[in-house]
Amino acid sequence: MYGAPLLPPDFVSLPHANRDAPKGGSITLANTGSFDSLNPYIQKGNVPWQLRFLTHESLMGRNRGEPFALYGLLAESIETDEARSWVEFTLRPEARFSDGSPVTVEDVIWSYETLGTQGHGRYRSLWGQIESLEQTGERKVKFIFNTDNRELALLAGMRPILQKAQWEGKDFAAATINDIPIGSGAYVVSDFEAARSVTLTRNPDYWGANINFMRGTFNFDEITIDFYGDGDVVFEAFKAGDVSAIREFNAETWASQYNFPRAQSGQVVKTEIAHQKPSGITGFVMNTRRAPFDDWRVREALITAFNFEYINDTLTGGAQPRITSYFSNSSLAMDPGPAKGRVAELLAPFNGNLLPGVMEGYALPESDGTLRNRAGLRRALALMEEAGWTTQNGKLADADGNPLTFTILLDQQRTEDRAIADLYTQALTQMGITVDTDLVDGAQFTARTAAFDFDMTYHRRAMSLSPGNEQFFYWGSDAADQEGTPNLMGAKDQAIDAMIETMLAATSREESIAATRALDRLLTAGRYVVPFWQFTTGRIAHITEMKHPDVLPIYGDGPDWMPQFWWYQE
Repeated sequence: MYGAPLLPPDFVSLPHANRDAPKGGSITLANTGSFDSLNPYIQKGNVPWQLRFLTHESLMGRNRGEPFALYGLLAESIETDEARSWVEFTLRPEARFSDGSPVTVEDVIWSYETLGTQGHGRYRSLWGQIESLEQTGERKVKFIFNTDNRELALLAGMRPILQKAQWEGKDFAAATINDIPIGSGAYVVSDFEAARSVTLTRNPDYWGANINFMRGTFNFDEITIDFYGDGDVVFEAFKAGDVSAIREFNAETWASQYNFPRAQSGQVVKTEIAHQKPSGITGFVMNTRRAPFDDWRVREALITAFNFEYINDTLTGGAQPRITSYFSNSSLAMDPGPAKGRVAELLAPFNGNLLPGVMEGYALPESDGTLRNRAGLRRALALMEEAGWTTQNGKLADADGNPLTFTILLDQQRTEDRAIADLYTQALTQMGITVDTDLVDGAQFTARTAAFDFDMTYHRRAMSLSPGNEQFFYWGSDAADQEGTPNLMGAKDQAIDAMIETMLAATSREESIAATRALDRLLTAGRYVVPFWQFTTGRIAHITEMKHPDVLPIYGDGPDWMPQFWWYQE
């Protein structure tokens, strides 16, 4: 995106890969809930989330040790102009789908058009910014953009390539569970039992095994993903040896519950992975499309009523720090206090319409750490009164006497979210608010959040060290009314849109960082989410046979680190 890539043209392997990693072994991973689709590229269905990282490839790939840089994967070379108004890719002649057929320009063009018009919402925005897409040589395909957006030359290399011939005469958007997309990735789905288990087998004829970008990756012969009712059952299966590895997100559980026999004997190993990536946002998101969440004072009151210090101490032993902004824990995070320098300049044109705290500085309210949190609840009630809600017969009600009631939508498999909601609703009940918890299965949760059918719900949005075009998808104004986008809060803010546009038009890292910090202020002071704690360290418990390289990427753990860069060794 800026300057030169970190790795030279003749690099042998990615720095965080073991180029000599042995191939072989089988592992079993675990998901909660169930699945009714094996096509992660359409809106319909609930899919094992790992599939799109294992079975399909894009024209370019990301180096997890370097933000804002991509390298050739299906493409052997990339050309673009100085303004990044177009980009041309040349396909590798050896690139093959898992059935042995070559990856062609025709497949590329069909994939982009199909995903952009019929695919999952995450693929839609790019298609609207492509002016034309045409074959310019036997293995060359050229994208011309209709938007001044320097990142598009990179984003154009990051869409999965599917096989056109597989879908001739079929309705792609209505694919059934038996319509498993053919990809060019290292793994193929070799077996599955609907809602219960999926098995992926490493393709022995995988075309990319020896190219530098893939050397030392995808080393397990077989990966099975089993599905369980909830996280507690997964943990019991792991303790029994039925699951090979699990990610642990609770520091207190990590410290106190991994003393079972297999761990004591050394059959299970605890690995911690540090990282430098932003915290992202995790918490209960409020749907501002609905009253009273369209009033920032109500949102601030509900954040104030959340007794973070007590809840964090109760559920994690106070070991995990709170998320303080969407980019906290990174160099992209907003600075405390008033906006200064370039950040202030970028926000100044919108000053008359900004919420309190954007320019002056905003910090999350703190509780006193006690169960009752009286001072915090008094502040919350004062904010509610300012917004027109008063206590009437023991209940908070509006001027017409209508009591305040709302529902928190939760996935029943996520037991920790339920525990947080239980403690939170105790405080809200003290304020006179009636709160119900709606527990649904994973498929219903996915469908309802995609349709924005909730008052408040759990939301997790990871953030990158190289934020860009995806930010429009996360909280851009257009995404607020487009079902299936992650803009669950319904943010519609011209200032947010402008900061994303500035980020994308930036020609220097400094300008991009300033725009990101300004965006962070707008999102955090927007008071859209009741934030939980952040995960500054990744935690994976795994069988001792599972190994990983000593060199860790700056992004730490992620779906494209374990199992991609790990291997099996007796």
